[in-house]
Amino acid sequence: MTGLGAYPKESWSGSAAVREAVARWLRLVAADAELAPYLVGVDRARLAGHLALTLTVALGGPAGDIARPAAGAWRGLGLTEAQHRRVVDYLAGVLWALDVPAGSVTAARRAFSDEAGS
Repeated sequence: MTGLGAYPKESWSGSAAVREAVARWLRLVAADAELAPYLVGVDRARLAGHLALTLTVALGGPAGDIARPAAGAWRGLGLTEAQHRRVVDYLAGVLWALDVPAGSVTAARRAFSDEAGS
């Protein structure tokens, strides 16, 4: 995949595109020496699924069976506010690299920033 920007708007929230974005995002978080310990023992497949649902909704896709899109995928890990902001910054970087339009990047940042109440 060369970037989400190459996809029509309806596909930005398509499952394959979102899964790719979430996989890249989680790799960045796992590679961060300060954040990686928070993922020890975490069911990453389950976390990725929740993140993908939230990201799908943030990008304008259907909510599916998710009742609360930003119900705290990261909150339960005990991150500080600064660490949570860094996690959201990683998401924004991934989305920019995938050529997601600015408005969609902003919506995604907002959805995940709202998790922490920031």
